Amino acid sequence: MAEAIRRACVLEASAAKPGNVHPRASFPDLTFDDFVRSAEAASPAFGRAAELGVGRAVFQAIEATRAVVSSNTNLGIVLLIAPLAAVPLDRLLREGIYDVLGRLTRDDAAWVYRAIRLAQPGGLGTANDQDIANEPTETLLEVMTLAADRDGVAAQYANGFAWVLDEGLPFLASVGQEFGQHWEAAIIELHLRLLAEHPDTLIARKCGDSVAAEASRLARRCLQELVEVPLESEERSLRIGEFDQWLRADGHRRNPGTTADLVAACLFAAMRERAIEVVSP
Repeated sequence: MAEAIRRACVLEASAAKPGNVHPRASFPDLTFDDFVRSAEAASPAFGRAAELGVGRAVFQAIEATRAVVSSNTNLGIVLLIAPLAAVPLDRLLREGIYDVLGRLTRDDAAWVYRAIRLAQPGGLGTANDQDIANEPTETLLEVMTLAADRDGVAAQYANGFAWVLDEGLPFLASVGQEFGQHWEAAIIELHLRLLAEHPDTLIARKCGDSVAAEASRLARRCLQELVEVPLESEERSLRIGEFDQWLRADGHRRNPGTTADLVAACLFAAMRERAIEVVSP
């Protein structure tokens, strides 16, 4: 389990997704190596989510991450993958995720609140009810549902991981055996598809809803332009590069980080369900 999580996290970071960190593009406070170290440090903890409980596994994963990097690299990823990792291996994710979510407790919420405070994510703001600066009085599922309209990660708890299991996983499954040969192109397309359908909530928090909506519109346009463009072609790289430049303008404030977190969760789900070939970037 831990190895599948590590591979999913490293693979997500390795693909040159528009607007995100990858081996050829860094942010002032984040590099590709930071994501690799984070994956290696955190995966053993949240790989034990079924044993530890989701909330405690999230906290231990973030605690391990902060021991090796100084920035928030993986809070969203950990919050997304921990419930999926808690589904028993003899059950499909779609069958087991609601049981995991239904068993989440107030103690899980307390551990997650501590993890969020430790990770110190940017652009989080405050909430009128169940703010992370205070101790939660409801279960993790309940507090995530309260935040679902403003956070794409929280929305997965509220909707039964629909974006991951009903959108991302089927797309990767459709790639199937070709994933090993075209893994980067497939991950980039998955990233564009998710962003096109769901405005990135990190962009919305930093830049406003209108900018997040524009990013989604440009992602849809990029997908439409790529329909007849061959994989691994220079033309494809150029068209994706134009969108990448727009996202990276304004000091990287348009970074679609929530979408990247969702991609990592989709990759883990596809590996866990054996929908794609496991590859090493």
